[in-house]
Amino acid sequence: MDRTSTPEPSHPSPSPSAPSLRTVAVIGLGTMGTGLAEVLTLAGRDVVGIDVSDAAALRAGAALEAATARAVERGRITEAERRAALARFRTSRELSAAADADLVIEVVPEDYDLKHEVFTALDAVVRPTAILATGTNALSVTRLAADSARPERVLGLHFFNPAPAMRLVEVVSSVLTAPDAVAAVTELARELGKEPVAVGDRPGFVADGLLFGYLNQAAAMYEARYATREDIDAAMRLGCGLPMGPLALLDLIGIDTARTVLEAMYAASHDRLHAPAPVLGQLAAAGLTGRKAGRGFYSYEAAGSSVVVPDADTPVTGEGSPAGAAGREVRAVGVAGSGTMASGIAEVFAKAGYRVVLAARSQEKADAAKARIAKSLARAVAKGRLTDVRADAALAAVTPAGSLDAFADVDLAIEAVAEDLEVKQQLFAALDKVCRPGAVLATTTSSLPVVACARATSRPQDVVGMHFFNPAPAMKLVEVVRTVLTADDVHATVRAVCARVGKHPVDCGDRAGFIVNALLFPYLNNAIKMVQEHYASLDEIDAAMKLGGGYPMGPFELLDVVGLDVSLAIEKVLHREFRDPGLAPAPLLEHLVAAGCLGRKTGRGFREYARA
Repeated sequence: MDRTSTPEPSHPSPSPSAPSLRTVAVIGLGTMGTGLAEVLTLAGRDVVGIDVSDAAALRAGAALEAATARAVERGRITEAERRAALARFRTSRELSAAADADLVIEVVPEDYDLKHEVFTALDAVVRPTAILATGTNALSVTRLAADSARPERVLGLHFFNPAPAMRLVEVVSSVLTAPDAVAAVTELARELGKEPVAVGDRPGFVADGLLFGYLNQAAAMYEARYATREDIDAAMRLGCGLPMGPLALLDLIGIDTARTVLEAMYAASHDRLHAPAPVLGQLAAAGLTGRKAGRGFYSYEAAGSSVVVPDADTPVTGEGSPAGAAGREVRAVGVAGSGTMASGIAEVFAKAGYRVVLAARSQEKADAAKARIAKSLARAVAKGRLTDVRADAALAAVTPAGSLDAFADVDLAIEAVAEDLEVKQQLFAALDKVCRPGAVLATTTSSLPVVACARATSRPQDVVGMHFFNPAPAMKLVEVVRTVLTADDVHATVRAVCARVGKHPVDCGDRAGFIVNALLFPYLNNAIKMVQEHYASLDEIDAAMKLGGGYPMGPFELLDVVGLDVSLAIEKVLHREFRDPGLAPAPLLEHLVAAGCLGRKTGRGFREYARA
């Protein structure tokens, strides 16, 4: 599958000893086949590229010449190595050209009949010892193997696009695959500078098995008009550190391809999370398949272009901010809480020039929270991100208080207390009494209904969600959550405030998980199910998502950082809200939480950690 921007490809030098898989035939010279040809020739393999289209063969040759020229310019290979690599590549229209290949890799379109035709024809062409690999990520490797005259020599070899840059290779065995064939292609992957992960035969394997459910949910979220395409994509980039948002990624992969993968996954799992969102079928039927067509979820400069151009759905006021109501003036901000999130939010507003009141349950706790801000500002100065003058001014702008009474004159009050609805409702009832009329009251909840907090006050129109992400000083995203009662000028106020403090606001409605957690936690839950079902190990899944999906952390690394108890609580909220059986928390997660294994904070979660 196509992926996002990736590191520069490495070009391993040819092995000094003659490799067992010396000659490789690549069937299908599209983007993936051309990329494989580059990887293989630069690693010293003789490659025959086979395609029924002369134009495809010409494009592949030209692409290989251009790629190797760039590698010379950047000092990654010499001109002599480039000439040698080009000499190792030839093309043909006929499958018979694969007769002498040690390994055949087919990367034709994701159509079972087409792949079956290729494998059946290869039976009459290749040597008995040749290994036949399919590049599928959606179809059954076992079925292709069973239809072959040599099922023990058939396996899956799933590279990721662009093949020269992406390090992950999923090596897919069926119950029929001979161990020596698996060992041979695994060693080849390592010699190509890749990271092979051994997986069993099921649709999507590891990386796409987790990725496509997430992409599908994002498409469904967009289709329901819960959030705009720009806000969904910005939320996942800024809130999770992903290199590309899900809808932009669907356009890159190809909406028709994504739907094919999801159909195969749903046929195997019957999980509603894998049932393709209707919008995918509608776009595919209309020929709006993404970048390759020039239009999908977004519109592009031309077919095949990556340049997004405005269309009828593009926000007209920039940054996705709606035109309309003017906001209220905000000069002083109150932050309720004494934990990491509260002190982080207070720091954000103080650095932006606001007067900040930081209120906790006692003066001692409030003073401790301000001390935490002082340490954070000192670190920023030490790293050159802040001047001493600005740090001193920010710290001076924060007034610690041991009571909410200090919020009497604030224009915006933000609560960042425990994620407990009763606690938050009590706090909002207190804010209602303390804060002046017209003050905006905001909750930072990540999973609780904002309207329930609003109804604890006599002014629900003044209540809004402002979901900051941890650590607040570093993370740019804020989910702005409107309830059905939130006033337009309150919504406009918090968006303007977010812009002033250097955050990117995204709009969403008041439902469980908002954007980020509603898309992130089902993905994490599905990763746990993979381990629970003994399909893959923690390390294999984490590696697959980092190397194949561009994730900054693997799902189990992230779960241990977030906290398994927090993750379980969010999973339960999502399951309760959407009533989807596929969202039910994985039993393994529940068992670990019951055992007190909560992640890094307890020294043990999915992995064990050294105690400080």
